[in-house]
Amino acid sequence: MSMKTGASRAAWRISIGLTASLVAGCTSAPGSPSAVSSVPPSGSPVAAASVGPTSSPPTATAEPTPGELSFTTETYELPAGSRPHDVAPALDGGVWYTAQGSGELGWLDPRDGTVREIALGAGSAPHGVIVGPDGAPWITDGGLNAIVRVDPASGEVRSFPLPAEAAGANLNTAAFDGDGILWFTGQSGWYGRLDPESGRLRVFVAPRGTGPYGIAATPEGEIWYSSLAGSYLGAIDRADGDVRVVDPPTAGAGLRRVWSDSAGRLWTSQWFAGKVAVHDPADGSWREWPLPGDDAQAYAVYVDETDAVWLTDFTANAIVRFDPATETFRSFPTQDGRTANVRQLLGRPGEVWGAESATDRLVVIRYGR
Repeated sequence: MSMKTGASRAAWRISIGLTASLVAGCTSAPGSPSAVSSVPPSGSPVAAASVGPTSSPPTATAEPTPGELSFTTETYELPAGSRPHDVAPALDGGVWYTAQGSGELGWLDPRDGTVREIALGAGSAPHGVIVGPDGAPWITDGGLNAIVRVDPASGEVRSFPLPAEAAGANLNTAAFDGDGILWFTGQSGWYGRLDPESGRLRVFVAPRGTGPYGIAATPEGEIWYSSLAGSYLGAIDRADGDVRVVDPPTAGAGLRRVWSDSAGRLWTSQWFAGKVAVHDPADGSWREWPLPGDDAQAYAVYVDETDAVWLTDFTANAIVRFDPATETFRSFPTQDGRTANVRQLLGRPGEVWGAESATDRLVVIRYGR
Protein backbone atom coordinates (compact mmCIF):
# COMPACT_ATOMS: atom_id res chain seq x y z
CA MET A 1 0.00 0.00 0.00
CA SER A 2 1.38 3.40 -0.86
CA MET A 3 1.94 6.15 1.68
CA LYS A 4 -1.06 8.46 2.06
CA THR A 5 -0.43 12.21 1.93
CA GLY A 6 -2.15 15.48 2.81
CA ALA A 7 -5.90 15.46 3.26
CA SER A 8 -6.21 11.77 2.36
CA ARG A 9 -3.92 10.84 5.25
CA ALA A 10 -5.94 12.93 7.69
CA ALA A 11 -9.13 11.26 6.46
CA TRP A 12 -7.47 7.87 6.84
CA ARG A 13 -6.60 8.60 10.43
CA ILE A 14 -10.10 9.71 11.33
CA SER A 15 -11.98 6.96 9.53
CA ILE A 16 -10.15 4.14 11.23
CA GLY A 17 -9.46 5.85 14.54
CA LEU A 18 -6.01 4.40 14.95
CA THR A 19 -3.70 4.56 17.89
CA ALA A 20 -0.15 4.27 16.76
CA SER A 21 3.34 4.11 18.05
CA LEU A 22 7.03 4.36 18.03
CA VAL A 23 8.79 1.44 16.65
CA ALA A 24 12.06 0.52 18.25
CA GLY A 25 15.17 -0.35 16.31
CA CYS A 26 17.72 -1.52 18.85
CA THR A 27 17.39 -5.28 19.25
CA SER A 28 15.04 -7.62 17.48
CA ALA A 29 13.82 -11.11 18.21
CA PRO A 30 11.13 -13.22 16.55
CA GLY A 31 7.97 -14.01 18.45
CA SER A 32 6.50 -17.51 18.66
CA PRO A 33 2.72 -17.10 18.43
CA SER A 34 0.38 -19.85 19.45
CA ALA A 35 -2.91 -19.38 17.61
CA VAL A 36 -6.42 -20.55 18.32
CA SER A 37 -9.55 -19.64 16.38
CA SER A 38 -13.15 -18.78 17.12
CA VAL A 39 -16.14 -17.71 15.02
CA PRO A 40 -18.48 -15.92 17.44
CA PRO A 41 -22.24 -15.35 17.23
CA SER A 42 -24.01 -12.05 16.84
CA GLY A 43 -25.43 -10.13 19.76
CA SER A 44 -28.85 -8.56 19.99
CA PRO A 45 -29.85 -4.89 19.73
CA VAL A 46 -29.84 -2.84 22.91
CA ALA A 47 -31.86 0.33 23.32
CA ALA A 48 -30.09 3.64 23.78
CA ALA A 49 -30.79 6.06 26.61
CA SER A 50 -30.42 9.82 26.33
CA VAL A 51 -29.40 12.44 28.86
CA GLY A 52 -28.43 16.07 28.51
CA PRO A 53 -25.55 17.11 30.76
CA THR A 54 -24.05 20.55 30.53
CA SER A 55 -20.57 21.41 29.34
CA SER A 56 -18.16 23.88 30.83
CA PRO A 57 -17.52 27.06 28.82
CA PRO A 58 -14.42 27.03 26.66
CA THR A 59 -11.34 28.64 28.12
CA ALA A 60 -8.60 30.29 26.06
CA THR A 61 -5.19 29.17 27.32
CA ALA A 62 -3.16 32.00 25.82
CA GLU A 63 -3.37 35.12 23.69
CA PRO A 64 -1.70 34.19 20.39
CA THR A 65 0.34 36.57 18.33
CA PRO A 66 -0.60 36.87 14.64
CA GLY A 67 0.14 33.63 12.82
CA GLU A 68 0.44 31.55 15.99
CA LEU A 69 -1.89 28.77 16.97
CA SER A 70 -4.59 29.59 19.49
CA PHE A 71 -5.96 26.99 21.91
CA THR A 72 -9.20 26.64 23.85
CA THR A 73 -10.16 23.90 26.29
CA GLU A 74 -13.66 22.68 27.07
CA THR A 75 -15.04 19.87 29.21
CA TYR A 76 -18.33 17.99 28.98
CA GLU A 77 -20.05 16.34 31.92
CA LEU A 78 -21.13 12.71 31.56
CA PRO A 79 -23.55 10.67 33.69
CA ALA A 80 -22.15 9.90 37.13
CA GLY A 81 -20.36 6.58 37.30
CA SER A 82 -19.50 6.47 33.59
CA ARG A 83 -15.75 6.34 34.24
CA PRO A 84 -14.93 7.07 30.58
CA HIS A 85 -11.76 5.37 29.38
CA ASP A 86 -11.25 5.94 25.64
CA VAL A 87 -12.75 8.31 23.07
CA ALA A 88 -13.14 8.30 19.29
CA PRO A 89 -14.57 11.17 17.22
CA ALA A 90 -17.61 9.93 15.31
CA LEU A 91 -18.17 10.55 11.62
CA ASP A 92 -21.37 12.51 12.36
CA GLY A 93 -19.56 15.16 14.43
CA GLY A 94 -20.24 13.50 17.76
CA VAL A 95 -17.76 11.70 19.99
CA TRP A 96 -17.91 8.04 21.08
CA TYR A 97 -16.58 7.04 24.49
CA THR A 98 -16.35 3.85 26.50
CA ALA A 99 -18.16 4.09 29.83
CA GLN A 100 -16.08 1.51 31.65
CA GLY A 101 -17.83 2.05 34.95
CA SER A 102 -21.35 1.45 33.67
CA GLY A 103 -20.67 -1.05 30.88
CA GLU A 104 -21.91 1.19 28.08
CA LEU A 105 -20.85 2.91 24.90
CA GLY A 106 -21.62 6.61 25.01
CA TRP A 107 -22.06 9.21 22.30
CA LEU A 108 -21.67 12.92 23.04
CA ASP A 109 -23.02 15.77 20.92
CA PRO A 110 -20.50 18.61 21.42
CA ARG A 111 -23.04 21.18 20.19
CA ASP A 112 -25.31 20.91 23.23
CA GLY A 113 -23.72 18.31 25.54
CA THR A 114 -26.43 15.70 24.92
CA VAL A 115 -25.34 12.13 25.68
CA ARG A 116 -26.74 8.89 24.33
CA GLU A 117 -25.70 5.61 25.99
CA ILE A 118 -25.94 2.04 24.75
CA ALA A 119 -25.69 -0.91 27.14
CA LEU A 120 -23.19 -3.50 25.92
CA GLY A 121 -24.33 -6.44 28.03
CA ALA A 122 -24.13 -7.90 31.52
CA GLY A 123 -20.58 -7.78 32.87
CA SER A 124 -19.35 -5.29 30.28
CA ALA A 125 -16.29 -3.17 31.12
CA PRO A 126 -15.27 -1.55 27.84
CA HIS A 127 -11.74 -0.24 27.46
CA GLY A 128 -10.92 0.97 23.93
CA VAL A 129 -13.07 2.36 21.13
CA ILE A 130 -12.13 3.24 17.56
CA VAL A 131 -14.13 4.02 14.43
CA GLY A 132 -13.73 1.41 11.73
CA PRO A 133 -13.67 1.71 7.95
CA ASP A 134 -17.41 0.94 8.08
CA GLY A 135 -18.03 4.06 10.18
CA ALA A 136 -19.07 2.02 13.22
CA PRO A 137 -17.50 2.09 16.69
CA TRP A 138 -15.50 -1.04 17.54
CA ILE A 139 -14.83 -1.76 21.21
CA THR A 140 -12.36 -3.88 23.16
CA ASP A 141 -14.40 -5.04 26.15
CA GLY A 142 -12.38 -6.55 29.00
CA GLY A 143 -15.47 -7.45 31.01
CA LEU A 144 -17.07 -9.41 28.19
CA ASN A 145 -13.67 -10.65 26.93
CA ALA A 146 -14.93 -9.81 23.47
CA ILE A 147 -14.62 -7.44 20.55
CA VAL A 148 -17.89 -5.51 20.21
CA ARG A 149 -19.33 -3.61 17.25
CA VAL A 150 -22.18 -1.13 17.66
CA ASP A 151 -24.27 -0.03 14.70
CA PRO A 152 -24.18 3.78 14.85
CA ALA A 153 -27.69 4.13 13.39
CA SER A 154 -29.67 1.38 15.14
CA GLY A 155 -27.60 0.83 18.29
CA GLU A 156 -27.46 -2.90 17.52
CA VAL A 157 -24.68 -4.61 19.47
CA ARG A 158 -22.71 -7.50 18.01
CA SER A 159 -20.20 -9.37 20.13
CA PHE A 160 -17.20 -11.44 19.01
CA PRO A 161 -16.04 -13.42 22.08
CA LEU A 162 -12.46 -14.57 22.44
CA PRO A 163 -11.94 -18.35 22.63
CA ALA A 164 -11.70 -20.13 25.97
CA GLU A 165 -7.91 -20.39 25.65
CA ALA A 166 -7.73 -16.60 26.03
CA ALA A 167 -10.08 -16.26 28.98
CA GLY A 168 -9.26 -13.16 31.02
CA ALA A 169 -7.23 -11.60 28.20
CA ASN A 170 -7.78 -8.11 29.68
CA LEU A 171 -8.53 -6.54 26.31
CA ASN A 172 -7.06 -3.09 25.81
CA THR A 173 -6.99 -1.42 22.40
CA ALA A 174 -7.53 -2.13 18.69
CA ALA A 175 -6.56 -0.85 15.23
CA PHE A 176 -7.52 -1.70 11.65
CA ASP A 177 -4.78 -2.66 9.22
CA GLY A 178 -4.58 -1.75 5.54
CA ASP A 179 -6.75 -4.72 4.56
CA GLY A 180 -9.57 -3.91 6.99
CA ILE A 181 -8.61 -6.56 9.55
CA LEU A 182 -8.98 -5.50 13.18
CA TRP A 183 -6.00 -6.26 15.46
CA PHE A 184 -6.19 -6.00 19.24
CA THR A 185 -4.19 -6.39 22.45
CA GLY A 186 -4.84 -8.15 25.75
CA GLN A 187 -2.69 -7.04 28.67
CA SER A 188 -2.52 -10.50 30.26
CA GLY A 189 -0.31 -11.62 27.37
CA TRP A 190 -2.34 -11.81 24.16
CA TYR A 191 -2.81 -10.14 20.82
CA GLY A 192 -5.19 -11.12 18.05
CA ARG A 193 -7.03 -10.42 14.83
CA LEU A 194 -10.67 -10.32 13.74
CA ASP A 195 -11.94 -10.47 10.16
CA PRO A 196 -15.13 -8.35 10.27
CA GLU A 197 -16.52 -9.96 7.12
CA SER A 198 -16.23 -13.61 8.16
CA GLY A 199 -16.31 -13.09 11.91
CA ARG A 200 -13.25 -15.31 12.29
CA LEU A 201 -11.18 -14.38 15.33
CA ARG A 202 -7.69 -15.65 16.17
CA VAL A 203 -5.55 -15.02 19.23
CA PHE A 204 -1.80 -15.36 19.74
CA VAL A 205 0.41 -15.69 22.82
CA ALA A 206 2.55 -12.56 23.13
CA PRO A 207 6.33 -12.62 23.63
CA ARG A 208 7.49 -11.92 27.19
CA GLY A 209 4.09 -12.65 28.67
CA THR A 210 1.98 -9.87 30.14
CA GLY A 211 1.95 -6.33 28.83
CA PRO A 212 0.41 -5.84 25.34
CA TYR A 213 -1.43 -2.51 25.58
CA GLY A 214 -1.43 0.15 22.83
CA ILE A 215 -1.73 -0.76 19.16
CA ALA A 216 -1.65 1.21 15.94
CA ALA A 217 -1.46 1.09 12.16
CA THR A 218 1.06 2.99 10.09
CA PRO A 219 0.03 4.97 6.99
CA GLU A 220 1.05 1.89 4.99
CA GLY A 221 -1.40 -0.23 6.98
CA GLU A 222 1.14 -2.21 9.01
CA ILE A 223 0.44 -3.03 12.67
CA TRP A 224 2.57 -2.41 15.73
CA TYR A 225 1.67 -2.83 19.39
CA SER A 226 3.32 -1.67 22.59
CA SER A 227 3.92 -3.76 25.69
CA LEU A 228 3.71 -1.90 28.98
CA ALA A 229 5.08 -4.66 31.22
CA GLY A 230 7.39 -6.09 28.55
CA SER A 231 8.62 -2.64 27.55
CA TYR A 232 8.93 -3.36 23.85
CA LEU A 233 7.23 -2.73 20.52
CA GLY A 234 5.92 -5.66 18.53
CA ALA A 235 5.85 -5.53 14.73
CA ILE A 236 3.16 -7.95 13.59
CA ASP A 237 3.52 -9.94 10.40
CA ARG A 238 -0.05 -9.65 9.11
CA ALA A 239 0.29 -12.80 6.99
CA ASP A 240 1.01 -15.27 9.77
CA GLY A 241 0.68 -13.30 13.03
CA ASP A 242 4.36 -13.61 13.98
CA VAL A 243 5.84 -10.75 16.01
CA ARG A 244 9.24 -9.13 15.75
CA VAL A 245 10.21 -7.69 19.13
CA VAL A 246 11.91 -4.27 19.08
CA ASP A 247 13.37 -2.74 22.24
CA PRO A 248 13.63 1.02 22.97
CA PRO A 249 16.91 2.65 24.04
CA THR A 250 15.70 3.10 27.62
CA ALA A 251 15.38 -0.25 29.37
CA GLY A 252 12.17 -0.71 31.33
CA ALA A 253 10.64 2.45 29.86
CA GLY A 254 7.12 1.00 29.91
CA LEU A 255 5.71 1.59 26.44
CA ARG A 256 2.04 2.30 27.01
CA ARG A 257 0.40 3.83 23.92
CA VAL A 258 1.61 4.22 20.35
CA TRP A 259 0.85 6.36 17.28
CA SER A 260 2.27 6.88 13.77
CA ASP A 261 2.96 10.24 12.19
CA SER A 262 2.43 11.11 8.54
CA ALA A 263 5.92 9.94 7.58
CA GLY A 264 5.47 6.54 9.18
CA ARG A 265 7.67 7.39 12.17
CA LEU A 266 6.38 5.80 15.35
CA TRP A 267 5.81 7.66 18.60
CA THR A 268 5.35 6.12 22.03
CA SER A 269 4.48 7.28 25.52
CA GLN A 270 6.89 5.82 28.07
CA TRP A 271 4.99 5.40 31.32
CA PHE A 272 7.83 4.39 33.63
CA ALA A 273 10.51 6.59 32.03
CA GLY A 274 8.26 9.66 31.74
CA LYS A 275 9.37 10.27 28.17
CA VAL A 276 8.07 10.64 24.64
CA ALA A 277 10.13 8.89 22.00
CA VAL A 278 10.19 8.53 18.23
CA HIS A 279 11.58 5.72 16.12
CA ASP A 280 12.08 5.84 12.37
CA PRO A 281 11.76 2.33 10.92
CA ALA A 282 13.40 3.52 7.70
CA ASP A 283 16.81 4.01 9.28
CA GLY A 284 16.42 2.44 12.72
CA SER A 285 17.03 5.71 14.57
CA TRP A 286 15.57 6.60 17.95
CA ARG A 287 15.15 9.88 19.85
CA GLU A 288 13.68 10.43 23.32
CA TRP A 289 12.61 13.53 25.28
CA PRO A 290 11.66 13.67 28.97
CA LEU A 291 8.35 15.38 29.65
CA PRO A 292 8.65 18.65 31.60
CA GLY A 293 8.47 18.51 35.38
CA ASP A 294 9.44 15.90 37.92
CA ASP A 295 8.40 12.24 37.92
CA ALA A 296 6.32 12.50 34.76
CA GLN A 297 4.03 9.60 33.83
CA ALA A 298 3.30 9.62 30.10
CA TYR A 299 0.09 7.71 29.41
CA ALA A 300 -1.57 8.66 26.10
CA VAL A 301 0.04 9.62 22.81
CA TYR A 302 -1.64 10.94 19.66
CA VAL A 303 -0.21 12.63 16.56
CA ASP A 304 -2.49 15.22 14.97
CA GLU A 305 -2.87 16.22 11.32
CA THR A 306 -0.01 18.73 11.65
CA ASP A 307 2.31 16.04 13.07
CA ALA A 308 2.29 17.66 16.52
CA VAL A 309 2.44 15.05 19.28
CA TRP A 310 -0.04 15.09 22.17
CA LEU A 311 0.41 13.22 25.44
CA THR A 312 -1.13 13.01 28.88
CA ASP A 313 0.93 13.30 32.07
CA PHE A 314 -0.72 11.83 35.16
CA THR A 315 1.77 13.47 37.52
CA ALA A 316 1.23 16.96 36.11
CA ASN A 317 -2.52 16.34 35.71
CA ALA A 318 -2.20 17.78 32.21
CA ILE A 319 -2.42 17.23 28.49
CA VAL A 320 0.91 18.06 26.88
CA ARG A 321 1.66 19.09 23.29
CA PHE A 322 5.11 18.41 21.85
CA ASP A 323 6.30 20.19 18.71
CA PRO A 324 8.87 17.95 16.96
CA ALA A 325 10.09 20.84 14.81
CA THR A 326 11.14 22.99 17.76
CA GLU A 327 11.45 20.16 20.31
CA THR A 328 9.35 22.16 22.78
CA PHE A 329 6.46 21.26 25.05
CA ARG A 330 3.29 23.14 25.93
CA SER A 331 1.19 22.04 28.91
CA PHE A 332 -2.60 22.25 29.34
CA PRO A 333 -3.39 21.49 33.00
CA THR A 334 -6.86 20.32 33.98
CA GLN A 335 -9.13 23.37 33.96
CA ASP A 336 -10.44 23.24 37.53
CA GLY A 337 -7.54 21.41 39.15
CA ARG A 338 -9.49 18.19 39.70
CA THR A 339 -7.52 15.00 39.15
CA ALA A 340 -8.49 14.02 35.61
CA ASN A 341 -6.56 10.82 34.73
CA VAL A 342 -6.90 11.22 30.97
CA ARG A 343 -6.04 7.76 29.67
CA GLN A 344 -6.36 8.17 25.92
CA LEU A 345 -6.37 10.86 23.27
CA LEU A 346 -7.79 10.88 19.76
CA GLY A 347 -8.84 13.69 17.47
CA ARG A 348 -9.86 15.16 14.17
CA PRO A 349 -8.47 18.25 12.42
CA GLY A 350 -8.44 21.13 14.88
CA GLU A 351 -9.52 19.05 17.90
CA VAL A 352 -7.91 16.69 20.40
CA TRP A 353 -10.31 14.72 22.62
CA GLY A 354 -9.64 12.88 25.86
CA ALA A 355 -11.59 11.02 28.52
CA GLU A 356 -11.21 12.22 32.11
CA SER A 357 -11.75 8.86 33.75
CA ALA A 358 -11.56 10.29 37.26
CA THR A 359 -14.14 13.07 36.78
CA ASP A 360 -16.80 11.56 34.47
CA ARG A 361 -16.02 14.15 31.80
CA LEU A 362 -14.71 14.42 28.27
CA VAL A 363 -12.22 17.14 27.45
CA VAL A 364 -11.36 18.75 24.13
CA ILE A 365 -8.59 21.13 23.15
CA ARG A 366 -9.43 23.05 19.99
CA TYR A 367 -6.66 24.76 18.04
CA GLY A 368 -6.34 26.94 14.96
CA ARG A 369 -4.98 30.19 13.60
